[in-house]
Amino acid sequence: MPPPRWKMAVVTWLGVYPLITLLLLALGPLILGLPIPVVTLILSVTLVSLLTFVVMPLLVRAFGPWLRAGGTGADRQ
Repeated sequence: MPPPRWKMAVVTWLGVYPLITLLLLALGPLILGLPIPVVTLILSVTLVSLLTFVVMPLLVRAFGPWLRAGGTGADRQ
């Protein structure tokens, strides 16, 4: 049975917040003068790729016991 959505939202946020902060720090000087749509494209492609293939697998493994921990069907939404 999959974990409750709120738990997955918390774990996803734990991946997104530090990653977007690091990306802005690392890429900020390089993308500073680019148009907003280009900046958004670069950041979103990088963020989604890193989350999908690196960050989320690590976080799901690290938080696995908590994600699978009890609860009734009532808290699954």
